[in-house]
Formats: sequence, C-alpha cells, structure tokens
Amino acid sequence: MTDLRKTSTAVILTACLLASGCSGGDEPEPAGDKAKEAVPHGYVEGAQESAEQQSRLVMADAATGTVRVLDLITEDTTTLGAVGPVEGVTADDRFAYLATGAGTEIVDGGAWTVDHGDHVHYYRTKIRRAGRVGSTGPVRAHSDPVVTALSSGDGSVRLLDREALEDARPGAGRVLPGATAPVVPYREHLIVPGAAGDRVEIRARDGRPVSSLNETCSEPRGTALTRRGVVLGCADGALLISEGGGAFTARKIPYGTSVAPAERAVEFRHRAGSTTLAARAGRNAAWILDVTGSRWKRIETGPVTAVNTAGEGTPLLALGADGHLSAYDPATGRRTSRTPLLSRTSGGPVPVIEVDTGRAYVNDPAGRAVYEIDFKDRLRRARTFSLDFTPSHMVETGR
Repeated sequence: MTDLRKTSTAVILTACLLASGCSGGDEPEPAGDKAKEAVPHGYVEGAQESAEQQSRLVMADAATGTVRVLDLITEDTTTLGAVGPVEGVTADDRFAYLATGAGTEIVDGGAWTVDHGDHVHYYRTKIRRAGRVGSTGPVRAHSDPVVTALSSGDGSVRLLDREALEDARPGAGRVLPGATAPVVPYREHLIVPGAAGDRVEIRARDGRPVSSLNETCSEPRGTALTRRGVVLGCADGALLISEGGGAFTARKIPYGTSVAPAERAVEFRHRAGSTTLAARAGRNAAWILDVTGSRWKRIETGPVTAVNTAGEGTPLLALGADGHLSAYDPATGRRTSRTPLLSRTSGGPVPVIEVDTGRAYVNDPAGRAVYEIDFKDRLRRARTFSLDFTPSHMVETGR
C-alpha cells in the first residue's frame, strides 16, 4: 500500500496528555557515580513514540458485543472479547466508550497525539480493555489532560480521573451534580450546559460553579471542541465558547432562518480540532458550520444517514440511504463526486464516516467490511478491510 498515512501537524486540542521535557532548558545531571540518561523531549512513560499519526479503529458488534481494534498502520486486528450487546460508541483522543446494558465499557485504543503548539508527538502502546463505569445508555466523552467527562444517556455526567483511566483503573468516577447535557472540559474548567435552565455554567474541575455566560443555549444537544473553542448546538443555532486571560466569553452563531426542530444540528461530526463541522439536517439535508466565519450552510443531499468533513478545503462527505457516498463542495453545495459503497443496509445501527487529514473510513455492517476512502481523489476506495464479524459501531482513535 502507498501513501497510507501522512504526518499531521494539525492542532488536536482534545488529544493533549501531560508530558515532560518541553521547556527546552538544560537540566542539571543527577548526583551519583553515573548520570542517568536524559529524558527524551516529549517523553511519555510506557509508550513508544512514532514519526507519524497512529490511527486505529475500534469496532463493536451490536448483537454479540464482540470488540476488535484495527491498526490502520500495520493492518493488524486485536480482539478484545465480548462486552455484551452494544447500544452506542463514542471516543476521545485515545479511548473508546461502549454503552451496554450493564454499563459503559472502556477500550484503550493504545494510540494518541500530544500537541505542544509548534509541534506534535505521536505515541502508541498496548491495546486493551480499560475497565467499566456504571453509566448506562449511549454516551458522549470529552477529555483534557486531567479529567474525562462521560455524559450518558441516562442523563448523568461522571468525571473520570485521566491518569487512573490511563492505568486501566477508572473506578466509578464522580457524579457531577446538576448536569444533564454533555459536559466539555476546557481550559482547566468544565463547560456545563443545561445546569440552570438555558444558562451555560463554567465550573472548576471539582464541580464548583465559577461563573455563567451571558449568552444562553436552549435545548443543548451537540458538542464539539475546536481550535476556536467549544461549540454547543442550541435550538436557535450554535454557541461558541472561548477563553482568554482567564475569562470565558460566548458568541452566538444563529441559523439566520427559521429551522424546524427535526432539522436542527444535534450531533456534530468533524476532524479532531477542525473549525468546520458537519451535521445532519433531518433526513434529507446536511449542515456545514464554519466556526471561524460564523456561518451555517444547508446542503441538499437527499436521504442521508451519515455526514462528516475533514475541514477547510475538503468536501462534505454524505452517505446516502441508498448506500452511495457523495462529496459536496461546502461553498456552493454542488455534488462533485459520487460512488456506490454499501450494497444494502443491515437494519441495525447506521454506518458512520470517520475522517482524518487524508482519509475517510466507512463501516459496512451488512458487508462485514470497512472501506478507506481517499476523499481528495474523487472518493477512490484506497483499501478494503474484510472482517469476520459485524462492525455495527465504529470510532477512530489516535488522532
């Protein structure tokens, strides 16, 4: 295979871990007869540093709970056994969170990116199961170097200690009182929508209220973490929350027109850190949200089951109900490419589109396969990964 991955220098805000040795200063040699070898710049204990991004796909069979992880560099597949029927899957930079009837199973994808602003480090380590948390129902997860906020379908939000999670001992976590919508750790605080009606609260990591924003967000649903800040999906558009000099501010990005409740953006899809977001607009269209330009654009796709985009300069990708994958110019809304991909639907969870800087990945539950798509080359199918189980759910880690 050629041109499988490219080193990414994109800012990936959700993938930062605590790392040492980035000050650039010289450290004095330790006392003793023999000085220890200097710690390499960007070192993370127990992990192997790599020269390129280490993307992996965590897949689960909805019915049997079989979980497998596909390494997109080596093409090796790791089997992690069964966790019971899976209702939904989400991920942060490193971990996948699988909602089952018995709780949330956590899988360590074993790959992540550490961003230092002017450069990045890529790491890989052992793929493994990392524990279970008692939250039930489909989940959303957002993380920073210290805490993971796990927002569950039952309305609860649990805060997990990131260091303990990395050691595969997440424990029960701490329930965040008064939180019912997805919570996002950001700039050493927590963004908590819906805790006080339409208000958005800023809390300390221990859950203590710090302030509330002047702008409101009614019926908060979707969330995204971008280079510009945290984006919340609201009934009348989006709310962009940013921080500067210790102060949090919010700016509304309205739809600019009346939007029926069924056609609002309630789940954002995007490349990690990107400021261009995609969302379904009901059953027959899609939204593109340009966070930097504060603009929404509705694209008429026809019946659509999944959307995503890799960001500025790349197309909107839309998987039609007929199994065809299409690319649209986000500026004009014109379809630029279309290719048949899925032969039929399985009647279970709908497929998803995962994206990174150069490739997109679509799971085919009925065909027991995952397709790698070069969206810069007229949706060329670059690789097909044939599987011996049903990949009902899929998320990408390591970005």
